[in-house]
Amino acid sequence: MSEGKKVLLTGGLGFIGSHTAVVLIERGYDLVIVDNLSNTTEEPLDGIEAITGVRPAFEKADLSISDEIEAFFSKHPKFDGVINFAAFKAVGESYKDPLKYYTNNIQSLSLLLQQCAKRQIPKFIFSSSCTVYGEAEHLPIDENAPIQEALSPYGNTKQIGEEIIRDTIEVHPELKCISLRYFNPIGAHPTAAIGELPLGPPLNLVPFVTQTAAGIREQLQVFGDDYDTPDGTNIRDYIHVMDVAEAHVCALERLFEEKNEAAMEFFNLGTGKGSSVLEVIRSFEKVSGQALNYRIVERRRGDVTAAYADTTKANEVLGWSAQYDLDDAVRDAWRWEKKIRNIE
Repeated sequence: MSEGKKVLLTGGLGFIGSHTAVVLIERGYDLVIVDNLSNTTEEPLDGIEAITGVRPAFEKADLSISDEIEAFFSKHPKFDGVINFAAFKAVGESYKDPLKYYTNNIQSLSLLLQQCAKRQIPKFIFSSSCTVYGEAEHLPIDENAPIQEALSPYGNTKQIGEEIIRDTIEVHPELKCISLRYFNPIGAHPTAAIGELPLGPPLNLVPFVTQTAAGIREQLQVFGDDYDTPDGTNIRDYIHVMDVAEAHVCALERLFEEKNEAAMEFFNLGTGKGSSVLEVIRSFEKVSGQALNYRIVERRRGDVTAAYADTTKANEVLGWSAQYDLDDAVRDAWRWEKKIRNIE
């Protein structure tokens, strides 16, 4: 299936993109990565090469700028498919600077789809998010759950992104898309050659946990303990990044199936199990053998009470299911953190 297939990974040096690159290379795909390096560096290229023995082609470009995206595709005009990871992703930051999120996430997607139509690139995978469901009415959340009003500008960019793709496919029926709605990717490659390394303070829970344990952050803040959950803290579906990466390959192979006539499909990516913030902390303390310095503070704007996935559709249609549990993911995240901080 993968022989001779050339795939573009936008934002491919980010957390999920770099892990997906590893799995794609291991399956024989030919990759080109483009990234503007706004929240990463070129270092993941070294990790990808260390794991796979292959250093993928890389171009630095900002796909939200029309001249830069045109120059990139003039140099690399032919692809069999695109996996679009290029987006800002922090709920809290999106409140503080919504125009940054709308400009980057929406404009880059629109310009990318224009290039796909212009250059007849037929397969497209969109990095979406469980935030499209807002505060879900029922748990677990399946793909037929109503799309509620977005609770953040970030979540709104994912809702709008799916709508843009749907409308584009209406007039470009040669283009087929799968939208993967991630729940909460965490962890790192088991070799610790690549992992999550945000530039600046972490905006997600697990990197803040590991950086606090490593002494980089003084204390972890837990945003609220008065939610309607068993221990009062938010519940999320934390999924190992390698499971997420594997799902992208399954989705790509589905797009390449000749018998698959679906124009656009949606799949949840999660474990199907919710874990509270305090359960994540306890998992870390168990796998690391050390206590974590944390305190409870006020709720954070935009945080839903609970969200975890019904993954039946992905299990049955993509033939994919999560293989790692919470302890596995936290252990790998901690192994990565210790490596980059030179902690024994």
